[in-house]
Amino acid sequence: MESPKASRRLAELALTGAAFIWGATFVLVKAALADISVLLFLGLRFSLAAIVSGLLFRRQLRQSLMLRRVLLPGLLTGASVFLGFVFQTLGLRWTLASKSAFLTATAVVLVPWLDAVVYRTTLRLADWLGAWIAFCGVAVMSWQGPVGGIGWGEGLTLLAALCFAWQILLVGHFSAQVGPETLAFLQIVVAAIAALGTCWWLEAPKLRCTVAVVGALLVTAVLATSGAFTVQAWAQQFTTPARTAVILASEPVFAWLVAVLAGERVQASALVGAVLVLTGILVVELGGASRSSVH
Repeated sequence: MESPKASRRLAELALTGAAFIWGATFVLVKAALADISVLLFLGLRFSLAAIVSGLLFRRQLRQSLMLRRVLLPGLLTGASVFLGFVFQTLGLRWTLASKSAFLTATAVVLVPWLDAVVYRTTLRLADWLGAWIAFCGVAVMSWQGPVGGIGWGEGLTLLAALCFAWQILLVGHFSAQVGPETLAFLQIVVAAIAALGTCWWLEAPKLRCTVAVVGALLVTAVLATSGAFTVQAWAQQFTTPARTAVILASEPVFAWLVAVLAGERVQASALVGAVLVLTGILVVELGGASRSSVH
């Protein structure tokens, strides 16, 4: 039987893998949005992911979905996911893929604050310090243009960060109670229903079936949604929301690397910021487990 420390390390390694997958999809999504409208893309992405998850976890879901207590966690986490992805995907229309990823990672400092306020947890100094170092890295990586130069893309992406911070907190609270497969599946289903139910009147639906669209849908649905969301729900049973947020702050580092490979211009500030983000993760890891228990 694995020790709690070994389980936590395995969980946090899995979260790093999820962060890599999410970071790698920014360039794919940005390219796909030239041929498909935002909400329709999200609706198709989450619908396909729901089908994949339903087939993979049909045995677990057959029992758990009959319980009333799973509905509220699914609704709350799913709504947070939907709003987060709407704001993030809309923001991608007016900002760089790499900058979108960096701003989304501001959730890293929102999670410990929300955790302390909502659940009155007490965090180790290493958790707070690591979060702020990672936040500084995010700020350095996303710093472009004049002081105070935040446009529509940046503003929408910051709203997405708040939604994702709340989702991390909720998953940490509900994952052990509901089960990772069930919680991930319900999140995906709620997001799919919300996106498909609004894409026809909140936007002018557009779809050209191009290689970019099909590729982005397949990758984001199977890997970045069905796979990564299940990994997150499982991993958060063994670590805290604050530590989860700091680890997921590596997402913009991976997004930056992929964006550079895709042809975006390399900036020295991005490299400095990436080092700070990784330093923040290292500080949290060396600081050991938080005193507060996993919700």
